[in-house]
Amino acid sequence: MVCLPAVAMDVFDTQRQVSATASGALLADGVLCSFGSVGEPLTLMETVERALCNNTQTRQAWVRIKAQAAAVGISKAAYLPTVTGSLQGAQDESSTNVTDHPELSSNNRSNVPTASVSLSWVLYDFGGRDAGLRSASELLAAAQANHNATLQSVFATVTKDYYAAQGAQGAVDAAVEIERSARESFEAASGRVNKGVAPISDALQAQTAFAQATFNRAKAQGDWQAALGLLASDMSLRPDAGLRLPAVEDGVRPNADFNETVSELMTRAQREHPSVLEAQAQLRSSEAKVEQTQAEGLPSLSVVAKSSHNNQPVSPSLGQPQYPASGRGWSVAVQVNIPLFEGFARTYQVRQAQAQVELQGVVLDQARNQVGLDVWTSYQALQTATQNVANSAQLLELAHASQQASQDRYMAGVGNILELLNVQSALAAAKRQRLQAMTDWQAARLQLAGRLGRLGMWRLEQ
Repeated sequence: MVCLPAVAMDVFDTQRQVSATASGALLADGVLCSFGSVGEPLTLMETVERALCNNTQTRQAWVRIKAQAAAVGISKAAYLPTVTGSLQGAQDESSTNVTDHPELSSNNRSNVPTASVSLSWVLYDFGGRDAGLRSASELLAAAQANHNATLQSVFATVTKDYYAAQGAQGAVDAAVEIERSARESFEAASGRVNKGVAPISDALQAQTAFAQATFNRAKAQGDWQAALGLLASDMSLRPDAGLRLPAVEDGVRPNADFNETVSELMTRAQREHPSVLEAQAQLRSSEAKVEQTQAEGLPSLSVVAKSSHNNQPVSPSLGQPQYPASGRGWSVAVQVNIPLFEGFARTYQVRQAQAQVELQGVVLDQARNQVGLDVWTSYQALQTATQNVANSAQLLELAHASQQASQDRYMAGVGNILELLNVQSALAAAKRQRLQAMTDWQAARLQLAGRLGRLGMWRLEQ
């Protein structure tokens, strides 16, 4: 029986390879993934912290590290001897009936306790244990890299969803304002029709535009609630958590975070991105697995020892009563295990391991190609978003001026309703584009950082 303290011991200090929380090293040491009620308003910083700690993807990747760290401990344990103890208590009853010679008959009953301890220690195995430990260590490194990649991915996803929810919230505000403006235009057109200075078609067209603005406002509110539900899910909260976000800041200032050429960024990412590091570790583990499989088909040298004790009673001769007795024994031996024939299974096991090496080589190439493509796509998206920040500001300014001029002209009786409705539609589109440009730039900046594997909480403060 193994006592509980022995089970709880971490002799090989494998837990040192496991982060304290699912958030890994992306959060400060003081953040222990313990949260109270959701902030009002919910800041981006808190959103990311909650997602890194509670998102199911980050937690799964974290648990995989724990499992692989334990596998490293198992591989290290193979270098130590195994000691097995055995206790047995037997009720022994025997009877002998000798025909025509009752004096030789016997009937004995006894309790026989037996105790033994055996030891087995592999001294040499042609590097099988070494290869197994290297394989397990590389798988641990792969699990850690996978965790880092998952953190980067969740970080980028939750920030994107946060900005999308902020944009949807801003779109609701803009839709409400557009609806109000459309209602005022409808009221102005109706007033002119009632005074006989405008045709009834003006009021009907203005009413149609008002109805369309009401429809768009309702749709914007639905999109906003859907975006909030997705954001809540990123943090493993219920979709109906009732999140409240701060307004979109109209003060985005593109910076020169990524002033390297896209070629340099792609090269760096293909060398340093966590997904590439994970694939490299998986490849090295597969290579070590080939060595381990080959070594397992070779002889191994072990030392075995055994010590036993029993209280088996003895009888001097047939028909005589048994007398209490005790026995002891021990043995020490050097044992050589030589696999002579395994039905050719070892050959195919080695081939299978070699095929896994080839597969991991392809996976590594795929990871590098995907990282390069992701960096290229995100870089181009950031360039476009950076240009559109300035373009959308100019477009909104022009749309406001056009709307004011058209409204003044209509109220003065020198403009027509179609002109007013057209500029109102253009203003609505400009507001939506402005919101989209601001949120797109924020998201694109962090998306590119995530593709490069360079995301961190400090980026949220820029």
